[in-house]
Amino acid sequence: MKHFQLLFLFITIAFSPTSFSQTIKMKTSSVSYIEKNNKNEWGQWSDFVKAELVVTIDGKKNRIIVNSPETQVFSIQSYGDKIESDTSKIVPFDCIDNNGSKCKILVITRKDEGNRMQMYINYSEVKFVYNIYN
Repeated sequence: MKHFQLLFLFITIAFSPTSFSQTIKMKTSSVSYIEKNNKNEWGQWSDFVKAELVVTIDGKKNRIIVNSPETQVFSIQSYGDKIESDTSKIVPFDCIDNNGSKCKILVITRKDEGNRMQMYINYSEVKFVYNIYN
């Protein structure tokens, strides 16, 4: 029985989510944003503007880094469950930015658009969307 418990413990540790942590680097081509207005309603998305940046999702250090002119560092507080449908795949992260503000980051693959990828950074008052390419 003791050997079984040790084997179970080893398998649990060996195959825990943290053992599969990896670092993923993505490149962005453009960014757009949307803000809430005085009536607490979402306005219109801005036009996309050129934004050639590198985004790093570092599972080992539990952070997402957007290498913009002012580096943005997001501490991953929790990893959400991947949501997959016929048209998209969404990977959510609950984060806190380097100013202490909470946000949700979503990496979305749009299957129905040739697997186009986007990354959303959603705050309560403003949202950003980056177009990603490999």
